[in-house]
Amino acid sequence: MLLESLEIHQFRNLGGKVSWSPGINIIFGDNGQGKTNWLEAIYLLATTKSFRTQRPQEAIRFGADLAFARGRIQRSREIHRDLQVTLQGKTKLLFVNGKRETVANYVGQLHVVAFTSEELEIVRGAPEARRRFLDRGALSLHHAYLQTLADYGRIIKQKNRLLQMVAEGKMGDERARAEISPWNEQLVELGAQIHAARTDYVARLNAVLERKLFGREEITVRYLSSLEGKGDARDYRALLAERLEKRLPAEIAAGYSLVGPHRDDLEILFDGRDIRAFGSAGQQRSALITLDLAAISVYHLWHGEYPLLLVDDIDAELDRKRIGSLLEHLEGRTQTFVTTSKEALVQEIRAHASLYEVKEGLIRPSSPRAVKVGVCEGS
Repeated sequence: MLLESLEIHQFRNLGGKVSWSPGINIIFGDNGQGKTNWLEAIYLLATTKSFRTQRPQEAIRFGADLAFARGRIQRSREIHRDLQVTLQGKTKLLFVNGKRETVANYVGQLHVVAFTSEELEIVRGAPEARRRFLDRGALSLHHAYLQTLADYGRIIKQKNRLLQMVAEGKMGDERARAEISPWNEQLVELGAQIHAARTDYVARLNAVLERKLFGREEITVRYLSSLEGKGDARDYRALLAERLEKRLPAEIAAGYSLVGPHRDDLEILFDGRDIRAFGSAGQQRSALITLDLAAISVYHLWHGEYPLLLVDDIDAELDRKRIGSLLEHLEGRTQTFVTTSKEALVQEIRAHASLYEVKEGLIRPSSPRAVKVGVCEGS
């Protein structure tokens, strides 16, 4: 899988069309010039989302009516596709080869794994970030999982609305039980599917984790079901149904759903210890990049091709030794996009990468001394 070119219009401060190298692409320049914006645009093209904001429309350049990211991708030697994400007002339009597509048909055309400061929440933040990590991974293997997640989220909202009505005295307990029961039946089926997809993905991660990339550090993960210790988890569907019935009075009292995979977590262990409680900042960064590399390997084993890897501000998140180990590991495997503002680092790794210099949002030819130079067409 390759991103051959990317054309940007009115997205943050970016503009122009760039042709990318199939290997390691180093995007460098002074702070505030738009390096991270280019990674965000690639992420938008792949996922239809931003890793910086919940509202990608905020990235439309001030005063503009719309913005778009348009890219040409290669999925095999014979298959090339043109993708486009257009942001206009509150609307997001998706196109494959010029044809309007739904999110379900669009997602999966281009897959990326992103290592950013925001993604560090996976190893040090709240459970929600780790659930998203698992769901992205499961979705990368099974596109139908997107609909499962959407249906589950919709039903949880419906159920929470009913529970809130009871809490506000707008509905009696007996009526609430009768109306909530069919929603719980659907939650059991969808929850079981989510639990199965996540546990399967965790098993695949553990099978490929690069435990020796950064020396002797060993990373393992374990899925933490909120139903753990509550009964026989081997029959998760039956256990979930039992717990939903038993905890309904507590849910009515609380006014929101207390049972289901939306309460689950992922335990990340660093040399056998919980990374959140015992890991240093450097160890947490190492754990995240190790998980990202594992996600890349899982994708490759399933699809027979590598996804893209995005690494933002690499020298701020990893030390020079880890950077060297990472780039050596990636060479010849996955198309990689790395940002940095450190000229010294660029000089160190330029022999193994293509260089792209960013000034005021535009990618310009870098120094004539560069081994390879990124190409920007137009503005």
